[in-house]
Amino acid sequence: MKQEEVVIVQGNEACVRGAIKAGCRFFAGYPITPASEIAEVMSVELPKHQGIFIQMEDEIASINTVIGAAWGGFKACTATSGPGFSLMQEGIGYAAITETPCVIFNVQRGGPATGQPTLSAQQDVMQAKYGSHGDYEIIAFCPSSVQEAFDLTVKAFNFSERYRVPTIVLSDEIVGHTREKLRIPSTVRVLARRKPKAPPNGYKPYRALKSGLLDGMPSFGQGFKVLIDGQLHDERGIRAGHDPVISGKLVKRLCEKITDHASELVDLDAYFTHDAHTIVIAYGSVARSAFHAVKLGRGKGLKVGFLKLKILWPFPDEEIKKTIRKAKKILVPEMNIGKMCREVERVSRGNQEVISLPKVGGAMHTPQEILECIKG
Repeated sequence: MKQEEVVIVQGNEACVRGAIKAGCRFFAGYPITPASEIAEVMSVELPKHQGIFIQMEDEIASINTVIGAAWGGFKACTATSGPGFSLMQEGIGYAAITETPCVIFNVQRGGPATGQPTLSAQQDVMQAKYGSHGDYEIIAFCPSSVQEAFDLTVKAFNFSERYRVPTIVLSDEIVGHTREKLRIPSTVRVLARRKPKAPPNGYKPYRALKSGLLDGMPSFGQGFKVLIDGQLHDERGIRAGHDPVISGKLVKRLCEKITDHASELVDLDAYFTHDAHTIVIAYGSVARSAFHAVKLGRGKGLKVGFLKLKILWPFPDEEIKKTIRKAKKILVPEMNIGKMCREVERVSRGNQEVISLPKVGGAMHTPQEILECIKG
């Protein structure tokens, strides 16, 4: 049996390795700091696996090419950062309404506008969920280490296939450029692209199962009649934007196919929370400093716990409620003005003190800064 491979790589390279391991064979993208290494490594590695790499003229072309490749039978992805992620939003909405499985890597940097191309941030967490217009739901992962960049990329491709939804990996400059040990298992659980069970004659590409999910994913050339249109549509894919009943039913299902399965879409780690008076909730690169600060606090006799979020959207309401129910104070350090803190406030008891610890400018919180807030 082939043994696991152990390498020292960047977080961006770990994303590439995870994507290829998950079956990705198509990448279209445009270079942008600090995500450029994903495109660079993809250009070298994909051809070795009979895959296709295309450098596009911009991010708008990139996301739309990825959508086309997905309907052509490929597992496909793209990678970008701040300004490019903004340009992709209309395409992400198109992927949501056509229920196209694809993965978008957003290696976050400081913004707005050109912002800070070479420094880190967590300022795109709300844009990941609400960036495109209209009502829809996506899935967003948030790695805090090189190993998680690999592991969560594999999960992103699997979940994208299962839920037929654009899935986002919200990395950041620190995780993307950190070099550390990565263990690549000889095998990983990969959800294969599955054709619909229904016969081609009379096939309705948007007829949902009882679960609200679609029956597999057809590709061009397989004999299925598919119409892929950006307007609200009926089960056949025929435009129905003029019909409030059909339109409302589709929008409701696009949201509920994620929200109704939220319990299946939970990925978090809890440490020392059983007796904690104060719980620190963090995600992404800040989770590294936060966990160290919590361990320092425990060493000083402080009853402090740590909760690391690895899936941000859908937000794990019930799991957070359960974990923080006995705590008196909740501390949320973030490299933004305090965005996910609002989600934590929403699910807290109401009489708990939820403390935002924002930091902007491109520098990550130090463990000592978080520890001082825990003590204070």
